Amino acid sequence: MVKAETYFICQSCGQDFPRWSGQCQACGEWNSLTEEVQNPHPLTQNLPPSPILLRPSDFGGQGGRGVRGERLKFKTEKPISIVDVSYNDETRAQTGIDEIDRVLGGGVVAGSVVLVSGEPGIGKSTLLLQVAEALSQSVTVLYVSGEESARQIRLRAERLGTLSKNLLLFPETNLFAIEKAVGETKPNYLIIDSIQTLFREDVASAPGSVSQVRECANYLVGIAKSLGIPIFIVGHVTKEGNIAGPRLLEHVVDVVLYFEGERHKQFRILRAEKNRFGSTNEVGIFEMKDKGLVEVTNPSQVFLSERPEQAPGSVVTAAIEGTRPLLVEIQALVSPTKMVYPTRKASGVDFNRLAIVIAVLERQMGLKLAAADIFVNAAGGIRVIEPAIDLPIALAIISCYKNKPIDPACLIIGEVGLTGEVRSVTQIEQRIREAEKLGFKKAIIPKANLKTLSKSNINLVAVSSIKEAQEVGFCA
Repeated sequence: MVKAETYFICQSCGQDFPRWSGQCQACGEWNSLTEEVQNPHPLTQNLPPSPILLRPSDFGGQGGRGVRGERLKFKTEKPISIVDVSYNDETRAQTGIDEIDRVLGGGVVAGSVVLVSGEPGIGKSTLLLQVAEALSQSVTVLYVSGEESARQIRLRAERLGTLSKNLLLFPETNLFAIEKAVGETKPNYLIIDSIQTLFREDVASAPGSVSQVRECANYLVGIAKSLGIPIFIVGHVTKEGNIAGPRLLEHVVDVVLYFEGERHKQFRILRAEKNRFGSTNEVGIFEMKDKGLVEVTNPSQVFLSERPEQAPGSVVTAAIEGTRPLLVEIQALVSPTKMVYPTRKASGVDFNRLAIVIAVLERQMGLKLAAADIFVNAAGGIRVIEPAIDLPIALAIISCYKNKPIDPACLIIGEVGLTGEVRSVTQIEQRIREAEKLGFKKAIIPKANLKTLSKSNINLVAVSSIKEAQEVGFCA
């Protein structure tokens, strides 16, 4: 019998080493190397015979693999010209939740693997349970949970109102047992919650380790591709916000979705960091309520519903998230301080952009901000990271500094250069059109964008510098 090999693997980056050391030489992380045992030929072990073998003909696939190391013979393919490859029959299945379909690029592709990650308690399991309920209205969905019992899931489903006979629950962490259940139930969709709880019997390491996550992910991808079953996988994140496990996990899947937002605020945003079948610029916006996650069809109106009127430091801007314009309130607070080093805090906006705007205001506008704490926030818990919010941030800081409110019916858009000039932004027509829907009367825009705009019901004020924007932005 071949002797098992012992090696040390970094739980941060997945690099393996022949001996232990305090620091990983690949990523520099300290105390991240753990000892694991790897059998050189795990598929040749004398494992018990498989009670069931997946049959691709039952799923309409071309090949497949069995449980406990057994494999079916894949259909032999020959190299062909790319122009001869058929692609017209590629269809997308609608999940029944428009916000998710938008982020996925129009729906779920057959045989795709979607990884959904996010911080603990953000609502990943709730989101996928609602997806499972929507899909189970017409097809069979197998929901595999390694973290909750069937009773716990049923209680949550009762609260969400997601009960369907086609939704099958399977509390299990053994990957081979899950494959057996897939062969018996023949689901149209498979949901795994979560990948960090699964384990393979032929991998000698604990669940959640780099080896187990890597091998289980590869095995699930093989099932999805060979049998044509779309698989949704929940992935945990580290304290730095990265997906736990090896980087390979993000490489082998087709779609990587991040579900983000502040736990104590009601809004959640679903972003696509990777999508082989569509754009990565789209976002889906949800609101957490007692009955679960509810789609936000008009996010601009929701984000501005609690906006204070005639309050210094409050500015409305139009940000682009994917192809969707969003009206967001930017708030700034400037408070004098006697500390040697003033505080600079940014919530929902890029801190580096904020630092540049503050430096421009001090140098070009003559504002004395070195002795003041400055706090900037994008209201509603949304993250807005694009150059078009530079001018709104600058005017919000000036408004609070001078204690003068900005016109509440005025929309402000523009990028700020280091010399104080206002530069043009993209998709200006979509931004102005969204402002018209919500009744804004005036918009301060970059002068370079004025010639690209058609007629509008909003009074467009073109500016070329922060000084010009300051003169026309304040209330009369």
